[in-house]
Formats: sequence, C-alpha cells, structure tokens
Amino acid sequence: MSDTDSTLSGDSTVSGVTGEERNDFNKVESRQIRDRSLKLLNSLLRPLWARTTLTIAVVVVSTAAQVAGPAIIAFGIDTGLPAALDHRWIPLGLAVVGYLFTGIIGAVLIAWYTVLSARIGQAILFDLRKRVFRHTQRLSVEFHETYTSGRIIARQTSDLESIRELLDSGINQLVQSGLYMLFIAIALFLLDWKSGVVLVIALVPLAFLTRWFASRSQLAFRETRVTSARLIVQFVETMTGIRAVKAFRKEKRNETGFAGLVQDYRAANVGAIKLFGVFDPGLVLIGNVALAVVLLIGGLRVAAGGLEIGVLLAALLYARSFFAPAQEMAMFYNSYQAAAASLEKISGLLEERPGVPDPTRPIDLWEARGDLRFDGVEFGYGAGKVILPNFDLELLAGQTIALVGSTGAGKSTLAKLVSRFYDPSKGTISLDGVDLRMLHPKDLRRAIVMVTQEAYLFSGSVGENISLGKPGASRDEIVGAAKAVGAHEFISALPDGYDTDVNKRGGRVSAGQRQLISFARAFLADPSVLILDEATASLDIPSERLVQEGLQTLLADRTAIIIAHRLSTVAIADRVLVMEHGRIVEDGTPADLISGTGRFAHMHAAWRDSLV
Repeated sequence: MSDTDSTLSGDSTVSGVTGEERNDFNKVESRQIRDRSLKLLNSLLRPLWARTTLTIAVVVVSTAAQVAGPAIIAFGIDTGLPAALDHRWIPLGLAVVGYLFTGIIGAVLIAWYTVLSARIGQAILFDLRKRVFRHTQRLSVEFHETYTSGRIIARQTSDLESIRELLDSGINQLVQSGLYMLFIAIALFLLDWKSGVVLVIALVPLAFLTRWFASRSQLAFRETRVTSARLIVQFVETMTGIRAVKAFRKEKRNETGFAGLVQDYRAANVGAIKLFGVFDPGLVLIGNVALAVVLLIGGLRVAAGGLEIGVLLAALLYARSFFAPAQEMAMFYNSYQAAAASLEKISGLLEERPGVPDPTRPIDLWEARGDLRFDGVEFGYGAGKVILPNFDLELLAGQTIALVGSTGAGKSTLAKLVSRFYDPSKGTISLDGVDLRMLHPKDLRRAIVMVTQEAYLFSGSVGENISLGKPGASRDEIVGAAKAVGAHEFISALPDGYDTDVNKRGGRVSAGQRQLISFARAFLADPSVLILDEATASLDIPSERLVQEGLQTLLADRTAIIIAHRLSTVAIADRVLVMEHGRIVEDGTPADLISGTGRFAHMHAAWRDSLV
C-alpha cells in the first residue's frame, strides 16, 4: 500500500515520539514525497526537452511582442503626433505599423505556443497513463489485495484528469502570466522608473496576500482531492459489489454513507471557494490603489512638465495590465495544488515495488516435466500469523493431487505459492529442480496455470476468452479445448456461437458456463502443472460430471493440484493430502484414506450422508 494516500488524508501517525520529532518526521516525509514527484516529472519531461525549449522561446517572444504595445503607443503620442502636426508622417506611421506588427506576431506566436504546449501536455499524459497501467499490472497479487480497485481507478481517472487540466491550461496561465508581469515591470522601469517604483511598492501587500492564500489553499485543495478520491472509491466499490448490495438490502446504508462523503466533498470545495472570495477582491483593491497612485503622481508630473502624456498613458496601461495576470496565477495555483497532490499519489503508486520481483538472471525451462518440491517453506500474509510453518512436500510429475481440509488450513495459500503469486519468507519451492524465484517469468506462466472459483471473463467473444490460454490459437484448437471440458454444447447454442460477446465480466453466461470457459482457456494453455482452486464450486452436478470426464483425459501426463470441498472431485485424484493448520496430516490414495479411520474418512462419510 502506498504511503501517499495516508499522508494526504492526515492518517499517517508516528507513535512513541515527541511532537517535535513527529514534526521533523513529517517534514522529512513531505520532502521525500516532493522529491519523488519531481523525479517523476523530470523523467516525463526529459524526452521532450527540444520541444520544450522551442515552446519556451516562442512564449518569450510572443509575450515581449504583447508588452511592447503600450510603449509603442507612448512613442506614437509623444513623438508621432507632434511630427504629424509638422506634416512628418513617418514617426506616426512607424508607430501604427509597429503596433500592428507586434499585435499580429503576438497573436500568431500565442496560437503556436498553445499548440506546442498542448502537444507536450498530451505527450506527458500519454506516457504517464501507460506507466500507471503497465506498472499496476506488474505489481504482485499482494498489492492488489490490499490496494482497493477504487483507489487504482482514481489514480487513472481523477488524478490524471487533474494533471491534464494543469498541463492544458494551468501551465499556460503560469508561464504567460509570469512572463507578462516580468516584462511589464521591465518595460515600465525603462519607460518611467518612478512609476515602476510605485508598482514595486504595490508588490508588498500583493506578496502578503498571495502568501496568505498559498498557505491556506494548499490544505484546502488537497482536502478536495482526498474527499473526491473517497467518493470515487465508494462509488466504484458499490457498483462492483452491486449483487451483494442487492442481496443484503444495503442500498439505504450506502446512500447514507455516500451522502456523508458528498457532504465532505461539498464542504471542502466551499472552503476553497471562500479563499477566493478574499483573494480575488484583494487583488482588485491592490491593483486599483496602485493605478490611482500612478495616475496621481504621473498627472502632477505632467502638469509640471516633468512627464510626457504618452508616457503617463503607457504607465497607466502597464499598471492596469500588471495585476490582471496575478488573478490568473491564483487560478493556476488551484490547478497546481490539485495536480501536485495527484502527482504525489501517482508517484507513490509508481514507487511500489513488486512483492514477487522478476529474477535478475532468470533460468530458462523450455520443457517442464512438472516435478514440484517444497523444502522448509514458511509463509504468512504480511505481519500476520504463519500459515505454512516449515512445510515440506514433493509432488511427482504426472500426479493428480487433491488437497482437502477445513477453511484456513492453508490449501489456497499453497496454490498461490506454486503459482508464484507470493514468495515464501523462508525455504524454496522448485519446479523440476529450479527455484521458482529464479525461473524465467514466461516459462513460469507457461508451465503453471491456476483456475480459481472466480472464473473472470473479459469483454469480447467466447472464442477470444478461450484463446487467452494460447494467443493465436486456431478455431479448431479452441473448439477442441471446449469439447474436452464439456463446454462446446452450450457455446454452440449461444446466438453467435464462439463469436458471441460475453459482455462485461461474462454477464451473458451463467456462473457454471463461465467456469467451463475458464477451464477451456486453461486447458488450451497446456501447462505442465494445473491448479484448480475450488474451480468446480460454481458447477451443477451434470456440468461437474462432464468436467470430471474431461479432466480424467486432460490431466493425464501432467501434474495437477485440485483444491475442492466437493469430495466427488477428489475421486479422480491419484493422491489425497489432508491439511490442517498448514501441515499435512494425512497422505494417501482416496481408496486407502476412505477405508481408514482418519479425518478424510470422516469427511467422506459426512459428505456421503449429505447426499442421502
């Protein structure tokens, strides 16, 4: 789980330390988060340095052209008009042509800058979206079991959207407004330094107002992002679990909880808006006072003959234009705070390291036999209790092993370790003598396939879902796999047969049919080791019998691990392992264990009685 979200929401705590130590810790943590975000931003901009340099040059020239306007007007009034009265039209003509030229150049370059900056922004977003998707896929199952799907979706949607808004308009506002204010100040000092001094004095209250706004808006806008993310998480999780919501009549409780989140989001936005209610009028007041002072002092100097009227007009235009960008920069700060918080979250996600890393020097295993061995394996989830304590087991190639036992005995944990969804904290698990941690990922995924009770189907046709087990498989191979598991008959009865769209998550087929499709997909992959984790739980009795018939053929000459509560599935196994508290308590053939007096015999007797 990323530490960024807890940091943003204020949930991060450090126990057993003084307040001063906690503040120091928070400062270090904030600096690390900021450095991490800047590192990510730099990696995104580095490939675009040439395009960025061109964009900066364009905006500098275009801003200079816009700022030149009032100075040219002053020249036209103070020099061009007196010359025109003497019938010398060149100075006035130059002023008019110069003003039109700078206006046209400024407009053309601004249009070009807008296109260039948009392309840079889209290139950054394109890169960032791919990184988030690619990295999230690479992260281990452990991460996805702790980091909720709603939070991942928020990273890819609302967080990237806030960055998009910053890149599309916020950066433009900052660069244009900042350069505009700088060039105006320079031009005003060159034109009339006394009016420039008035502008500098006006910057003092502007700096205090901006500092006040920045310190408060940082918290306010971050709170809006946190509350927005909570809304998305609640909505996504409710819609994802809509069947459970309907089954347990949870609509009213969800409405109440969601209404509270909406209220928090509204309150956060109201708080941010109130800040603008103070900041915007403050900007207008400072700007108007500065303009009045420039007019007063300049007017007295014009009356005394110490200042030309054209220069006064240009000074007034500059003073008036100087404070307008400040408001745009405040709006940029809004976008910046939202984007900065989002970038922190995304950088935190991208900093997550897979709990099951790929080997640095992988070992190839082109043809796996299927021999599995556990040597001194110890494993527990996170900081929880140990599930498998000092576990030893050897599974010979070609054996069909049935794992049975009570819930929490460690059966599914063993299957996840074999699939390398997790790595053991101690000991080794090897396939054909090669530690799974050293095995090349492509060989591991080709050699070991796991089918779970969930039977997830992706949007697309039935045939496409089956062919996931073997990309590029022919239609005959797909049909053959379906026939092998007893799925061909119902697939052929679908509206478009194997070309039928299964809809989102397989909504157009039943749970049992989804399971049969997932079986066909796994069998088409032709793994050396096949793991069925409660994979027949969704099947009715006739479907289960069909699958068992197919299993007896398809499990031949491959290692199979079957985890099932239905003991009818266990009958096809060569060997039954009874697990309790992470240990093997019984090991033998189904017939031997049933005829005995152990735990499996009692389980089988209870199951047989339940069928009567």
